Amino acid sequence: MATLSNPWAMVFLPDGRMLVTERLGTLRIVTAAGEVATVIGTPSVASEGQGGLLDVALDPDFAANRTVYLSFSERDGGGAGLAVARGTLAQDGRSIAGLTVIWRQTPKISGDSRHYGGRMAFAPDRTLFVTAGERHQGAPAQDLANTLGKIIRINRDGSIPADNPFVGQAGARPEIWTRGHRNPYGLIFASDGRLFEHEMGPDAGDEFNLIARGANYGWRTVSEGSDGGEPLPRHSTRPEFAAPLFSWTPNIAPAGMIQYTGQRFVGWTGDFVLAALLGQGLVRVRVSGETASEVGRIALGARIREVEQGPDGDIWVLEDGGSGRLLKLAPA
Repeated sequence: MATLSNPWAMVFLPDGRMLVTERLGTLRIVTAAGEVATVIGTPSVASEGQGGLLDVALDPDFAANRTVYLSFSERDGGGAGLAVARGTLAQDGRSIAGLTVIWRQTPKISGDSRHYGGRMAFAPDRTLFVTAGERHQGAPAQDLANTLGKIIRINRDGSIPADNPFVGQAGARPEIWTRGHRNPYGLIFASDGRLFEHEMGPDAGDEFNLIARGANYGWRTVSEGSDGGEPLPRHSTRPEFAAPLFSWTPNIAPAGMIQYTGQRFVGWTGDFVLAALLGQGLVRVRVSGETASEVGRIALGARIREVEQGPDGDIWVLEDGGSGRLLKLAPA
């Protein structure tokens, strides 16, 4: 349908057009026919390594306020770190006005450009959840004094909800919802209101997690894989850490994720569909209560960075890389 430069994420507008981020810093607006235009007014980004312009999300009241949210890596004298900004999308979709940063990860990291995370999801109560990777630092994911390796929860204006689990705890960042994450690239509220996340494991052990308020997911104390050849204890050895519902060895390198709610793909309704980089396609996961299993793979012959459901129930994907295609999939 269209070819883009290092596409990372996309979201459908109510009129059927798509906003698509390109990691090197450009936001595109794309029609269903594949016509591509540039959206101006986006932030300056630190596009080294895995950093750049990352996720894009619409405000729950987008139809009334046209507010969009962008996650991206930014640089200052202390290094680079994740940030989230919001602004108002023009009616023609060609510009964003009043872009304002509402949250910044702390601390910034120099000398490494990996593991930003950056996925965003709005809760049923309209608070905003953001995955903040541990920037390849490991141990800080356990430290409540920083936001490395955390999922954070903020209000739409960036203020802190009073009922966050660590509000009022000495030495803890009040925006933290959970900790112990490595490189979380998938985040979605399911139709039943529960929050699910996936993250890339180290040498093995990619995780699919059910996210619970205040929980610790164990990185880098436990893992379902080894790290740089170093074996790590499994979650089963430390029951105080929340274990994944499912994990992958060898890695699939999960990227975007949806819960499929359409009818076009028969038998898929309610399943989670994960974009897979190493898996070069889509991976389908079915959840029953607090258990999960892989129930299918769709080979696409390319590293898949993002997956979204279209208004008609079709599935759209973004290929990874400098000439990544935007493709519409339909049932066989």
